[in-house]
Amino acid sequence: MPGEVVTGLDHVALAVRDLESAVDAYRRLLGRAPEWVGGDGGARHAWFQLPNMALDVIAPDDANPGAFGEVIRAHLDAHGEGLWALAFRVEDIEAAVKLVRRRGLRASDPGPVRTTHLDGRKRYWTTSTLQAEDTGGINILLVAPPRDGQPFPLSPAEGDEAAAVTELDHVVVRTPDPERAIAVYGAKLSLDLRLDRSNADWGVRQLFFRCGSAVVEFAAGLKTPRGDGPDTSGGLAWRIDDPAAVHARLAAGGWNVSDLKRGRKPGTQVFTVREGAPALPALMIQQTAPGAPQED
Repeated sequence: MPGEVVTGLDHVALAVRDLESAVDAYRRLLGRAPEWVGGDGGARHAWFQLPNMALDVIAPDDANPGAFGEVIRAHLDAHGEGLWALAFRVEDIEAAVKLVRRRGLRASDPGPVRTTHLDGRKRYWTTSTLQAEDTGGINILLVAPPRDGQPFPLSPAEGDEAAAVTELDHVVVRTPDPERAIAVYGAKLSLDLRLDRSNADWGVRQLFFRCGSAVVEFAAGLKTPRGDGPDTSGGLAWRIDDPAAVHARLAAGGWNVSDLKRGRKPGTQVFTVREGAPALPALMIQQTAPGAPQED
């Protein structure tokens, strides 16, 4: 479509210090194994592929230093573990870069990225990086489809499929300036702003941008004045089909989980995983759950 930039959420990248520890935590959290473990450029990573996006867990490679590893290390030193970047899928990366530059965002020239699996296999794709100063502080990547045109294999469930996370439901970003978020993510990146609501009882204004089958949500406090500080990560919400099975699996695994309740959004059932992995707490959400007890 003319004027369109982003067509979906390609992946969410987390920066961590200890790859093995973080991957073990996310295997247990998601109930799925990474479908790719490897690295290049001074960093190591594990890729959890879900139907509507991927989670990319990245750590510096101390044994094989390189430029990308130093970027991740600098981010960890400045911000600690957690969200490193949101990567958005574009169908024509050359056209997308040209368009966002016309709209006032500084973007790097599209360039190749390679990752080498532990067994020697290689994957290639093409990305462009936007200047975080232009996007409100969150690192944004534009990502072309895989070069060979084939989608990456899905991460297999470890154990019962019903007790595993199915997809990403939404990403939460905290912002001091919701109008900036509308300008950057709506007008310049062409995400579809589906809902803009303020709730005095919760003390928050929420913006919901549709991105493929996921949502990027921005939350701004109603009791604080609009500011020009950076946006920050507010966590991830994961979609589940059988909340009782997922809740039981995580509780049995020693995770600190809240009670299973009906969510604020009608027809949802939710619980929170409070700690135990980078970028937590995380929300687990089933989208159709009539009759569950109301969330406090």
